[in-house]
Amino acid sequence: MSTFHFTLPVSDEDIKKVRIGDIIYLTGDITTGRDDVHHRVVVSGMESPVDLKGKAIFHAGPIMQKESEDKYKIISVGPTTSMRMEKAEADFLRKTGAKIIIGKGGMGPKTTQGCIDNVALHTIYPGGCAVVAAESCTEVEGVEWLDLGMPEAMWKLKVKEFGPLIVSIDSYGNNLIEDNKVRFNERKEAALAELKGKLDYMS
Repeated sequence: MSTFHFTLPVSDEDIKKVRIGDIIYLTGDITTGRDDVHHRVVVSGMESPVDLKGKAIFHAGPIMQKESEDKYKIISVGPTTSMRMEKAEADFLRKTGAKIIIGKGGMGPKTTQGCIDNVALHTIYPGGCAVVAAESCTEVEGVEWLDLGMPEAMWKLKVKEFGPLIVSIDSYGNNLIEDNKVRFNERKEAALAELKGKLDYMS
């Protein structure tokens, strides 16, 4: 396992250095985007109002405090379950040029192929750390598509050493969560076979 510290935007060469299980920290610009953002870009065919080329899309619905007409303070920003974006993510990567996905939990085969085709990564931010994540955000630079509501809008965040992000899908098609499911199921079957006949149950 290796640790990488990247300044956004990243290059294909940066992404190719990384493997599943590695840890990365990000400095620079990241943008939040959940279900509605993906729907607009992929299904409705709208252009992303934020330049995401080489940057990170964060599956998150932050809580913001408005300080003035165009100034916001971030209170918390917890990751959203990434699998909700599985159907759209590969096309989203292709259309926007985003290189790093940040979310909660794993993603499936469509995103895995999307990471291969677009030289991208999916990473997992530890759950339950929304306030800690907010502390890594040094500035709220602005917001797009606020008509979608606070959680669904595209919040433009400036971050410093944002992480730790666990790489769950790399650009070579390796999927940490799916690989672990196979491995754990193999161990489970072996364990059950060993226990068979050794345990009695009340009927």
